[in-house]
Amino acid sequence: MSKSGSQTSTSDRTTDYARDVLAGRIVAGPDIRNACQRHLNDLEHGPARGLHWDLDAANHVIGYYEDVLCLNGGEFEGQPFVVLPWQAFILGSLFGWKGADGYRRFRTAYIETAKGSGKSPLAAGIGLYGMTSDGEPRAEIYAAATKKDQAMILFRDAVSMVDQSALLAERIEKTGRGEKVWNLAHHASGSFFRAISADDGQSGPRPHVALLDEIHEHKTRMVVDMMRAGTKSRRQALIVMITNSGHDRTSLCYEYHEYGRALCAGTKEDDSFFAFICSLDEGDDPLKDESCWPKVNPSLAFGKADDPNGGVPGYKYLREQVTEARGMPAKESTVRRLNFCQWVDADNPWISGHLWMQCEEDFDPDELIGEECYGGLDLSGARDLTALALYFPRLRKAFVEFWTPGDTLHERARTDRVPYDVWLRQGHIRAPKGSAVDYASVAQRVGELVQRYQVRAIAFDPYRIKYFTPQLDAEGIAVELVSHGQGYYKSAESGLWMPRSIELLEQALTERRVRIKANPCLRWNAACAVLEADNKDNRIFAKRKSTGRIDGVVALAMAFGVADDAPEFVDIDDFLNQPLSM
Repeated sequence: MSKSGSQTSTSDRTTDYARDVLAGRIVAGPDIRNACQRHLNDLEHGPARGLHWDLDAANHVIGYYEDVLCLNGGEFEGQPFVVLPWQAFILGSLFGWKGADGYRRFRTAYIETAKGSGKSPLAAGIGLYGMTSDGEPRAEIYAAATKKDQAMILFRDAVSMVDQSALLAERIEKTGRGEKVWNLAHHASGSFFRAISADDGQSGPRPHVALLDEIHEHKTRMVVDMMRAGTKSRRQALIVMITNSGHDRTSLCYEYHEYGRALCAGTKEDDSFFAFICSLDEGDDPLKDESCWPKVNPSLAFGKADDPNGGVPGYKYLREQVTEARGMPAKESTVRRLNFCQWVDADNPWISGHLWMQCEEDFDPDELIGEECYGGLDLSGARDLTALALYFPRLRKAFVEFWTPGDTLHERARTDRVPYDVWLRQGHIRAPKGSAVDYASVAQRVGELVQRYQVRAIAFDPYRIKYFTPQLDAEGIAVELVSHGQGYYKSAESGLWMPRSIELLEQALTERRVRIKANPCLRWNAACAVLEADNKDNRIFAKRKSTGRIDGVVALAMAFGVADDAPEFVDIDDFLNQPLSM
């Protein structure tokens, strides 16, 4: 493609954006401000590391968008692609920065914005530019995803852009018709652009540009690793990941999210990785304050709040989303995640972090010595946590203790992505030696607690209890054990059932009628918990859908359940109906 007047411009729109953000002329969140500062720092100090800012290259790709590409869909059908300042920052950064070898500096890009910001057509344009105008012979361009249907979404954007552009339409050959187009070929360079997925069996791709859409939906590293493996024969291959925010903090996406934030903040160094991560400042609440919306909807910064359709995705649309989130609490987490780039605790979280934290208190368990209490015991095997909760109805206090296998502590700290080793040093968990939880140590601790408190009963999940009771017998510990299943149905022996126990715990939390001893492991459990319901809306904890361990809140709910089932000792409803000063 030949250069046009806009491509030979001497203006530096990439650097202008960075300066405008840092001067406060463009509203942006903390991670974007850091990314802009990183760019300016590299302009000053980068040459010492062999970095070179190629303004002509940056302007060439921006000019390609504005002179060659057109948008598609709805009101944008056929309109020229006017590159907004935040898009100019991304494009200029990716193609303008060069390394000491003269080739592209950035080999990986992670872009996280709110839904509807325009990142998909931005990525599709990168693919088209890489195929036609990046100087790479026989370039292979891929829209990649775990499933072919997902990969085709971004690819269809590219196909539509070809259809809308007279320049591209006469130079690029499509294979297939309508929605069935599966390949774009640029014969002048011997290059192609197509969709690829982990489930289509294709092997051996050698991508010049790989575009990974909605990386937060990738459950494994398979697609990223497949693309990375193929770039070794390319001089300046580029992998571009675009995504909304997610909820799984053990995911590949969150790993890149945190890595990108650290690079922008300067706490890590990697000159080959570019990150543009939209985020809110601490204290921002998008459900209450519209002024923070442009921080995570970067195209919105160029619309006006008094114009309902100003900017993309538009104030009108976002106001509708916020109204629904306020009226339907179950939708709140989805709106926060998709529209405001907030990594929520779970896709459908059981309870908000704010509500849980209101009930935490760092009290001394010695204050409870001699008090009547009820327990919940969730036993684990080799990988989960074993949790024992004690609930003291008269004082409306509770605490939870945890055990985990000591021999695999550090390995599981890496896989679960939580600091078990730190929690162990701080006394929040116990980790006896062994590759499985040592039930003898749990039984000994139960014995100690029975001596300290009036433990009326401990509810247990029948799973693995047969391995635990012999340890109690060996220690000579006498305590009433009450069966409490974790499913939808009542335990045949006791009549306890999880939906009722969850309801009791929720009531105490939402009305702030319980003080829970602060424990970061328990707080993590609460953040990970997700519920599922049967056709009668009976709800249970869904371990398989939860984003991490939830054993502590399961044990706590069982403790509430068994306390409620013991009217001869305490009427839990009487206590729940009394106000609690906090």
